[in-house]
Amino acid sequence: MKLAARTITALGRIVTGDEMISRYRSGPDLVRLFNDYGSDDVYGQGFPSRWQYAEEKLRELNGTEALVALICEVLDPREFMGCDKEPEPAVDYLNKRLSYDGYEVVLESGLAKIRNLKGVQVKAIHPFEGSKEHAHLFIDEQIKKSEKKIQEEDYDGAITNARSLLEAVLKEVEDKLDSEAPRYDGDLPKLYKRVQKLLNLDPNRPDIDQPLRQVLSGLVNIIQGLSGLSNKMGDRHARSYRPSRHHALLICNAAKTVSNFIFDTYSYQHAKK
Repeated sequence: MKLAARTITALGRIVTGDEMISRYRSGPDLVRLFNDYGSDDVYGQGFPSRWQYAEEKLRELNGTEALVALICEVLDPREFMGCDKEPEPAVDYLNKRLSYDGYEVVLESGLAKIRNLKGVQVKAIHPFEGSKEHAHLFIDEQIKKSEKKIQEEDYDGAITNARSLLEAVLKEVEDKLDSEAPRYDGDLPKLYKRVQKLLNLDPNRPDIDQPLRQVLSGLVNIIQGLSGLSNKMGDRHARSYRPSRHHALLICNAAKTVSNFIFDTYSYQHAKK
């Protein structure tokens, strides 16, 4: 997490309490805080002003995971107990600056968390939005979880949710088109091939032009690759290596692109009946 100099200055005012919207921290308080994140300082004669010390320490932490943890601690709602202040104004104040760096702080389940706003994601749209059916709610949940975990830099979890989304979409369409559909056994490519036939998307159809045939064949490769990558990189199995942000974005966007296409095809064919 790398912040601009202006953001560091704003964060320093939240850490010290000088903005008057967060807990006031004395010199000894600040020393104890930053010592918890790797410093080894002693408060005493010749100590710099509070704001100078806070900014200097924040610049040292800039670009490290320790900075993320410190921000979450400083904006933890429990830090505001007993000081006649609420965390929301401090969060709003910092978020106005953090947004330029591609981050935001959210208060969730009584804790402060940081989300990464960088990167563009494909928007997933499905025709069952607003439905209260369990399968449809599950699809909504997987979309939201994959996007949220990308923001929170939980790339393993995002990949797992992307696969779960695609599984749920394919199974939902199969169930609607085949009342005798077999039980899903976890083989994602096999499930896709069944849905592919139900939607008349078989690339071997003689009436399909070569360019479209290549695209449809590519979808099969995407499913197979996504299935293999999610096994290696997701958090549902022992992973072979740790995924990076661009890997997670690729997998999540691929899953949502295929899901959108499956739903669009299903909706188009359903409307023709």
